[in-house]
Amino acid sequence: MSVFRSGLLVLTSPLSALSLRLMPILASAARLVQDTLYIHLQPGLSLTGSTQPRSTYVPATSEVHNLISKLYTDADVHRHLDVRILLTNILNQGATPPVLGSVQNLSQPPEVVLTDFETGDGGQSNPVKQRLERYATSCYSCRPNLISVLLYPDYELQAGDGELSPQHEIEITNEPLQSYTDVVVGGTFDRLHNGHKILLSMSCMLAENRLLIGVSDKDLLENKVLKELILPFEQRVAQLNEFLVDIKPSLQYDIVPLFDPFGPSITDADLKCIVVSEETVKGGLSVNKRRAENNLAELALHKISLAVDPQHARNEEEKISSSSLRYRLLGTLLCAPRKDPSLPSSPYIIGLTGGSGSGKSSVAQHLLHLGAFHLDMDSLGHTIYTPGGPVYEQVIEAFGPDILKEDGTINRKVLGAKVFGDQEQLKQLNSIMWPVMARMAKEKLEEAARQGKAVCVLDAAMLLEAGWSEMVHEVWTVIIPEDEAIRRIIARDGLSSEAAKLRVRSQMSNSQRAKQSHVVLCTMWEPEITRETVEKAWALLQKRIKPE
Repeated sequence: MSVFRSGLLVLTSPLSALSLRLMPILASAARLVQDTLYIHLQPGLSLTGSTQPRSTYVPATSEVHNLISKLYTDADVHRHLDVRILLTNILNQGATPPVLGSVQNLSQPPEVVLTDFETGDGGQSNPVKQRLERYATSCYSCRPNLISVLLYPDYELQAGDGELSPQHEIEITNEPLQSYTDVVVGGTFDRLHNGHKILLSMSCMLAENRLLIGVSDKDLLENKVLKELILPFEQRVAQLNEFLVDIKPSLQYDIVPLFDPFGPSITDADLKCIVVSEETVKGGLSVNKRRAENNLAELALHKISLAVDPQHARNEEEKISSSSLRYRLLGTLLCAPRKDPSLPSSPYIIGLTGGSGSGKSSVAQHLLHLGAFHLDMDSLGHTIYTPGGPVYEQVIEAFGPDILKEDGTINRKVLGAKVFGDQEQLKQLNSIMWPVMARMAKEKLEEAARQGKAVCVLDAAMLLEAGWSEMVHEVWTVIIPEDEAIRRIIARDGLSSEAAKLRVRSQMSNSQRAKQSHVVLCTMWEPEITRETVEKAWALLQKRIKPE
């Protein structure tokens, strides 16, 4: 069977029976769809008979919400899948059903339609497949030459001995969900994951007319884990908008930036309900306190449970979370490598950089242990200051003889004091140093190539500032939170807190480095975690440069 980029899964089983069938159904679908999987709940839909099957409405109840939450949670084991449960035919309590029959446009039109419908003939019924295709195309925009697959025989065989049979049904409370004209929800919404999708789906099910979404930005991101890997605000909003319009296009969506914890939730008089998670209930109560101070009506608080990540690893949160997703990005390739650096393609050159206190040196040493050739540009810079070195006379001429010690060597502390905080002086020193260091680095890397070294690490704190990234295939950046970098510098160099802060804040920021990097590493956890991440990055690098 072929693999498809996008698919539509039509679930026809009774809702009470689906809970026990979801895992094997999703496993079967995940083998056929590699990117976007839309799910359409249509319990009781019949694909037999002579008449064209019609879409019907499903009441928005606690049973439907629980099933949607389970669908997203179960789907999280299939990390390649972007699952989107369509809410178009799920009806709020008391709402007037709109006329069915129009075709809903989807951002990723399905190439295949799948179903759990039982044909009784081992899934070989061509008439059923034809009706399924006609049904899918009558409801949603699909790719031409849509292919249909009946999953039932496949997932039934996967149930296994000792597991509950798909035929067993479970009893679930089925209370209608209260709906509200205007609903508000907030969050960072970084790298939209299945926990977000549960929160947003419930918000959409509760909203009749408008959903207001506050998206955290600026100062609200400062304390986030691995904030350097949070997607830009515009990208997060685009992903949000695409998902929301896909699952329920009938709602009005207002997506606004949040620069404080409240945003318009405490000033918008039309709002009726706020959706919170178990972690943000206190925030919801604070919103109502501020609304009371503003003489606005209290919002109904609707709380949803956190979704547990069924495959969370050590050092990751138990819940499905953006911070865990960002943690998994460490050591992975974030953008395509350079194909034509200014040096020969052999060896493969990694440019390793990071700020003071980042742990760059420990990462470099582990890469050396794994087999890389290590070129320490910072040490190379120190050698060219020596008497008779390539920049010795130029530096004295530019900065005066008072930078010399009695033995004729350059006093780097005195020189540093002259250029530190003076951008023009620093620029002049760099214009002397950097071209010479680049030339020497090229010579050493060419020598490494002659020696047959497969991977060379060009280790330089100023890699990006000096433009040396032009010499490498990939830039690897080591980051650490600012407060931890300051603590390390104080302990290592004996500087005062203010001096350490000044050093860190005078450098290129972690975020600026990360934006120009192919791979990001972080040393904020135990050394063992750092080694594991470096080894992961090294293993992925070997696959890139030595494909099977």
